[in-house]
Amino acid sequence: MNEYRRRPVWPFVLMGSAILVVVLGAVGAFEFMVHRMSDPATTIPVGLRIDGSLVSFKAPVCAGETVRTVAVYDSDSEDLLWRAQEPRTAEGRSGAVTLWTADGFRTAHPKEPPGTLPKWLDVSVTYADGDGTGDVFEVRKVRAARIPAGRYWTREGPMTAAEIDARLSC
Repeated sequence: MNEYRRRPVWPFVLMGSAILVVVLGAVGAFEFMVHRMSDPATTIPVGLRIDGSLVSFKAPVCAGETVRTVAVYDSDSEDLLWRAQEPRTAEGRSGAVTLWTADGFRTAHPKEPPGTLPKWLDVSVTYADGDGTGDVFEVRKVRAARIPAGRYWTREGPMTAAEIDARLSC
């Protein structure tokens, strides 16, 4: 007679279950990180103000920190519209910048704004420590907001420069 020995099934079930738990855990962690990184509630507010042809931007800055670079892009075409480095004024170093003004920076190009602003402006800053922040603004929405003097348009509503700075964890 041919002796047939049955092997126990439980080690295979246990191994399969362990692999399933590891895979589901990895997928869950990935989904959590993607959601957390893209959650708009966790972004740091930055502000934009448009008064006729004058465009001003405010990035949050901690005491003792300075802005190194400001860059403005057409969000649709990704064309660089303006880039400035090393602000010379206290306002510029603290994140309050009038875009397309070359005299407040060590270097700034081009000196003139585009004839008409694009539909979307992508404005970003890099701080002296290498970190940075920014946002994409719908120009029509910012113009229509009619922001009071001394305030900037943000995703959370009008804010002063001090309110924008206070939202940054220093």
